Amino acid sequence: MLRWLWLSLLVVVLDQFSKQLIEVWLVPYQPLALLPSLNFTLVYNTGAAFSFLAGAGGWQRWFFLVLALTISVVLVIWLRRLRPGETLTAVALALILGGALGNAIDRALYGHVVDFIDVYFRGWHWPAFNIADSAICVGAGLLMLSSLREPQSSNSRQTG
Repeated sequence: MLRWLWLSLLVVVLDQFSKQLIEVWLVPYQPLALLPSLNFTLVYNTGAAFSFLAGAGGWQRWFFLVLALTISVVLVIWLRRLRPGETLTAVALALILGGALGNAIDRALYGHVVDFIDVYFRGWHWPAFNIADSAICVGAGLLMLSSLREPQSSNSRQTG
């Protein structure tokens, strides 16, 4: 199922391209209103999800980079071991892989992740995110869905 790596590459290209455009077009932390409840706001995240460990002093850059690269290797191995009928799982893994690599590129080159999608309701803002983050979330959701759809093997059924 390595043929799904094109989807990972597409996520990386779209993610990196969108981040470069946003950095040219926007001033950091100045929202650009697009729709009700949706802004583009350029922010830099030195931590992980929801800025976890953002103020940790710099070591987290390398920790999250190594973590992303390790997870990427595991995902490629997992993809390689999938059977031809496991398409939903392959798509899920490819999306997660592309998202992990997109954010890893930011960490390696800049020491932070570029986020810019700002979703809010009234005064409450969801933490800013990017296309890589979106691909990871969609991929995780599809992975959960695929685990629910997978038929149980005959070895795991108990007979009575």
